[in-house]
Amino acid sequence: MLQNLKFDERCVSTQNPLTFANIVDQVLLLHIGPIRKFKLSHRDLLTTADIDRWVLHLSRNSIKHLILELGNGQHYSLPSCLFSCEDIICLRLRNCILKLPSTFNDFKSLKRLNIERVTLTQNVFEDVIVHCPMLEGLILKNCNGFTHLNIDAPTLKFLVIEGDFEDVNLRNTLNLEYVYIALEFNVKQKRVVGSSSNLLKFVVHLCHIRCLEITSYSLKYLAAGAMPGKLPEPLIYLKVLSTSVSFTDLEEITTALCLISSSPALQELEIFVHRDDGDVVGEVNSWLENLDDNSNYQFTQLRGIEITCISGAKAELDLIKFLLLSSPVLERMTLQPASGDGSLEMLKKVVQFRRASMQAEIIFLDP
Repeated sequence: MLQNLKFDERCVSTQNPLTFANIVDQVLLLHIGPIRKFKLSHRDLLTTADIDRWVLHLSRNSIKHLILELGNGQHYSLPSCLFSCEDIICLRLRNCILKLPSTFNDFKSLKRLNIERVTLTQNVFEDVIVHCPMLEGLILKNCNGFTHLNIDAPTLKFLVIEGDFEDVNLRNTLNLEYVYIALEFNVKQKRVVGSSSNLLKFVVHLCHIRCLEITSYSLKYLAAGAMPGKLPEPLIYLKVLSTSVSFTDLEEITTALCLISSSPALQELEIFVHRDDGDVVGEVNSWLENLDDNSNYQFTQLRGIEITCISGAKAELDLIKFLLLSSPVLERMTLQPASGDGSLEMLKKVVQFRRASMQAEIIFLDP
């Protein structure tokens, strides 16, 4: 019995002059048994009446996985019948408008919510999250209609954030294990001066996180406010940290170092050197000036380091030197320069750095 249905641009008839909507209608009409998964992925504009009809049919069919990936330019307003799907486990929406009907109670079974280019208000977003008591995975990509991310989800384990948001507030999210954050707002205009650290407010709810990926612009957001050398409470479960850093920005470097030095269980570290226009702000090596006295910064589980797009700047070399001195079980450090210019001289400097691990292998890739 077929329970998973997928409709996309390949759903065409070579023998009968059937439209895409006709094909979907006939399949749903003739289908026998429950439909567990329904995926609609189409780049062309579809009529609202057609989609409404299909969603209504699915809402009466105990749908568990619903994926509506509509084409660019579509602004489909979700019908109220969708919010009566009590058995839905996974909901993925793209290019939709989300409004809550007054009769909505809970998505009591929903575990994964993925919304991309979806329009919804601040209140609607917060109400949806609160009314998903089983939510484990949340993906937000380039949504609009609200600028503050207030996420209160005690069962959440997986979080991806991409887009133009002014603020990220996590509350009651102590079960988070994986976080990817890529903010795109103009932090130079929206920087909060003299506030408490955004980093401290952010990581206090990440006590069980195992993997953290964060972009350079997101580091700028976290750098707002007073920045500690280490976090008051270390990220004792964090094993993988991937970040993009501008080595012309002192605050970005300091934030990245704070995260690294506050992760005693770190096993894999990935750094992509992000290029920013402008000059170095301040003495970027001030935190690293006493590299020989690094007993307070020992990464006893760090085995793999990868740094990409390096140019050989002093701040970059200082970080490489610091990591080599602070990683007694390091097995490999992979370095990839941004270009071939000066890469040989860079390699000569790096191989002369002292290493805490006699097993550490330095792998130098082509640009």
